Amino acid sequence: MLVSYEWLKEYVEIGDLTPEEVAEKLTRGGVEVDVIIPRSEGLDHVVVGYVEECQQHPNADKLNICQVNTGEETAQIICGAPNVAAGQRVAVAKPGARLPGGIKIKKAKLRGERSEGMICSLQELGIEQKLVTKEFIDGIYVFPEEAKVGEDAVEQLGLRDTVLELDLTPNRADCLSMIGVAYEMAALLDREVRHPGNDFHESEEAASDVVSVHIDVPEDNPYYGAHVIKNVTIKPSPMWIQNRLTAAGIRPINNVVDITNYVLLEYGQPLHAFDLHRFGSNQIVVRRAENGEKITTLDDEVRTLTEDHMVITNGTEPTALAGVMGGAFSEVQNDTTTILLEAAYFTPSRVRKASKDLGLRSESSIRFEKGIDSGRVEEAAERAVSLLEKYADGVVLKGKVHEDYRPKEHRTITTTSERLNQILGTDLKADEMLSIFRRLRLEAKTETEDRLVVNIPSRRPDLEIEEDLSEEVARLYGYDRIPVTLPEGITTPGSLTPVQKKRRKVRRYLEASGLHEAITYSLTSKKKTQQFLLNDVSGTVEVSLPMSEERSTMRTSLIPHLLDAVQYNQNRQMNDTAVFELGSVFIGEEGELTRQPEEKTMLGAAISGTWEVQLWQGEKTETDFYVVKGIIEGLFEELQFSHALSFTPSKKGELHPGRSADILFNDRNIGFIGQVHPRTAKEWGLKETYVFQLDLDLLLTEETNTLSYEPLPRYPSIARDIALVVNKDIPAAEVKEVIENAGGTLLKNVTLFDLYEGEKLEAGKKSLAFSLVYLDPERTLTDEEVTKTHENVLVDLKEKLDVELRR
Repeated sequence: MLVSYEWLKEYVEIGDLTPEEVAEKLTRGGVEVDVIIPRSEGLDHVVVGYVEECQQHPNADKLNICQVNTGEETAQIICGAPNVAAGQRVAVAKPGARLPGGIKIKKAKLRGERSEGMICSLQELGIEQKLVTKEFIDGIYVFPEEAKVGEDAVEQLGLRDTVLELDLTPNRADCLSMIGVAYEMAALLDREVRHPGNDFHESEEAASDVVSVHIDVPEDNPYYGAHVIKNVTIKPSPMWIQNRLTAAGIRPINNVVDITNYVLLEYGQPLHAFDLHRFGSNQIVVRRAENGEKITTLDDEVRTLTEDHMVITNGTEPTALAGVMGGAFSEVQNDTTTILLEAAYFTPSRVRKASKDLGLRSESSIRFEKGIDSGRVEEAAERAVSLLEKYADGVVLKGKVHEDYRPKEHRTITTTSERLNQILGTDLKADEMLSIFRRLRLEAKTETEDRLVVNIPSRRPDLEIEEDLSEEVARLYGYDRIPVTLPEGITTPGSLTPVQKKRRKVRRYLEASGLHEAITYSLTSKKKTQQFLLNDVSGTVEVSLPMSEERSTMRTSLIPHLLDAVQYNQNRQMNDTAVFELGSVFIGEEGELTRQPEEKTMLGAAISGTWEVQLWQGEKTETDFYVVKGIIEGLFEELQFSHALSFTPSKKGELHPGRSADILFNDRNIGFIGQVHPRTAKEWGLKETYVFQLDLDLLLTEETNTLSYEPLPRYPSIARDIALVVNKDIPAAEVKEVIENAGGTLLKNVTLFDLYEGEKLEAGKKSLAFSLVYLDPERTLTDEEVTKTHENVLVDLKEKLDVELRR
């Protein structure tokens, strides 16, 4: 909803509040102002000018030399608009003027003739092309005769205004009108709402002698009313109406259509004007459409209807799609003289059904769908009639023709101040609440000292239960004034569970490591459920009504869709890709369709391309197995599980046989890591890519070691390096484990720093070099103690692994 600040001031006394202050109050009151649009920003030195002469430019076929009176002088202006002519009142940007987009007007020469300004179109003054009347869409704007020469053209066009764009929640349909917003502003400021005048004169001829109304479906159309106005003259509407429609984002068309749109914005009540002579009969029948029945709507589209749709007919054929759009053959045209004005209330669900089925949204359907004020339909119609009499020279026939099935009872909500205070956590007295309801124009009274009965007006269909009243009290009292309290019965504040804390820690660690989080589909293809499995699955879970073959089965691994993401990036020359996902996989049982699948939380990642670049040093690190292994080791350190982590060669077919490993946690297989097998990478069209996947459920539920601290060592350590010759099939981790066990309490650190394979070694052998650090935190170690422990290490290595010192 676009709200004109200047228009709003007609309904409520705003005082000296600026548009920004009005927006702030509305937003604090629960009606959010999304954007503030100053319409005259960048516009100055633009006046109404009078074209005294207009002659063909001697050196250009499409240019004219105009002598324009600007009130202070007569200036020569070159204009290329096809509709410029002598005797017009036009918008003139004088030298020094600024137009939207930063355009500055200067004196200049065009094809040898001087030009002292610019005659402007509406588009050049900042009005969107879609809002310009068809008459002026390809040329300059021409003011009506009453425009005074020399006056501010920006003021005449209503551009000295600010528009507030409201971001309304679905329940606040009452604010889809200027009067509805005025009620809100009046409540916030504790002011009165000024209603527009609806006075008009009626002729002796009765409307009931000209038309009749019959409703076949009162459950869908509780009220339908019709006024008849004769002898209307179709012409442009007054400038003030056009300006307000433009500010609200509606293009002016003619006085009759503009007036119905004006009342739509003012009251939130959709109206429709039929040409009575084109209507086809004097009967108005509201009914359900027949299956296959057709109607040509105002947008010249032929639409096929069903019995779920409601139509306005002339007794035989549809003339309008109820609540959505009128029909083309009965629309108001330039030769129209008699108007049939429709004002009705249609049920929201019926209008929504038609609008959705036909893909047709209009300003009318939006309001009917959300719910209009059923008690103000007649008032809105009378407002339109008064404007048609005044600005279309119409003769209003006496009375209105209508059928009315609206419920007569008034809605009330009964509550207590104690209950409202309990909901809000406040300590307001009943009198304070009554004052708030008075400001909201909700009639309220106290039946007892504490019991409140609130009458709900028809303009507020969103108020149904006492919780709705508590929200109204909170809005007007001020959300910022409500004390911060815990709900009753809650003794402790909420917090993250240990599992949630670990999930957050995992996500933050990976993000800090340089990976980006991805969210992929849980549905995949049957083929992909057999790839990159952590363990063999007994069965998969298929969807009974899949959207496609590629989304027919619940996923069993995160890796395939992460590889899809890498492929998508590499196809767009984004070769350095690192993504991870925290998500579920679904494992079913073979042949079992009735049981729920087992759902497991997994952590998956896919990394490809350059991992790190040092431009100044001219160095870069490509992603390899050890980069990804380091990420996993860092994650386990972050979770304080590094002591239980180990790796063993993997035999998964989708992974490179020499660059992959299974991930063990306390000797239990919980994941895998490795390069995607070149054959598999070729199927995806990938460059060298590394992946890993972990069973996160196991890690998140495992007890974390208690974090402990120890003082910095006061005594020196002693380091010894050893180079060992071992069989190639013995992993370095196994050698390291033997060293750590043999070193006892004095051995503090073991680091592998070299691997050698080649000449000077026997076939089937390799050399591993370790650095061993010995330390006693309580005293200085002697060489004899270190030598003794070091010899024990060498003895154990010889006995358990047949390891020899390299000479």
